[in-house]
Amino acid sequence: MKVRQEEGQGLAEYGLILALIAVVCIAALTLLGTSVSSTLQSINGAL
Repeated sequence: MKVRQEEGQGLAEYGLILALIAVVCIAALTLLGTSVSSTLQSINGAL
């Protein structure tokens, strides 16, 4: 029975890690989104 409990614990830890990665990605896109957008617009204007 101990193996099942450890499997469930590992699965929960992977879920928390994935949630943390998702939050970091969303925060990075939010903070850098306007900068990247303006850079792409200036490149588009230069072309």
